[in-house]
Amino acid sequence: MPKLCPLFSGSSGNSYYLESAGSGILIDCGRNAKQIELALREREIDLNRIRAVFITHEHSDHISALKVFASRYKLRVYATEGTGAELRAKGLIKDDTVLLSADYKGVELDSMRITPFPISHDCAEGCGYFVETQDGRRTAFATDTGIITPEIKKALTGCDTVVLESNHDVGMLQCGGYPYILKRRILSDRGHLSNEECARIAAQLVGTGTTRLLLAHLSRENNIPELAEKTALCELQCSGMKKGIDYLLSVVPETGQAVPVIY
Repeated sequence: MPKLCPLFSGSSGNSYYLESAGSGILIDCGRNAKQIELALREREIDLNRIRAVFITHEHSDHISALKVFASRYKLRVYATEGTGAELRAKGLIKDDTVLLSADYKGVELDSMRITPFPISHDCAEGCGYFVETQDGRRTAFATDTGIITPEIKKALTGCDTVVLESNHDVGMLQCGGYPYILKRRILSDRGHLSNEECARIAAQLVGTGTTRLLLAHLSRENNIPELAEKTALCELQCSGMKKGIDYLLSVVPETGQAVPVIY
């Protein structure tokens, strides 16, 4: 069975480890290489099991460790063509790092098939990832998107586990100290999902068979973990779904400490 370990989540860095049949991948590589290494070792994950890093987009909170980490462990890096071009053009990976295209038809890697899907974000060619393991388990990662497009919903529907963005509370954002232009960016279709939008899609996903939800990429300034969780729970309850019976729900902490490991 697959194992999912959230390492970091939020504006200061994002990274997830997913393993199946002894081989692992990283989804994004934020923070710095030392912190990524420490987080993996704290979870007793052998770094030699990591086969590749899959990048969602080129923003710093998703790739800040990539240049050093991928080179140090001789890892292949997968990204969409647009994101890959940005990584090369801006010197965000070393010349000797193998950079491969994350084909929208899917990439076969040992016991996993990793398939990107487009997201709606202000970056070159951002994507989420849908991962299916040899035992038929399906996991999806959907953060950094302003809206849930039909393509995103299709990719998430029927997944066993979904890592879903619950970035901000709209009221906290609107009343907070961010500059107006930044508020507009976050609230736009190419920004980030709010708690309310996350809760709405979460209820739909549980209705189609998703049993594990991880709320991710919470804003430190414009959200509170308890509020994100309460918003999702309320929507799920109103839809007639019971926590612990129909689904499990967790909020991924920013630091990656004390997060659940899902088997």
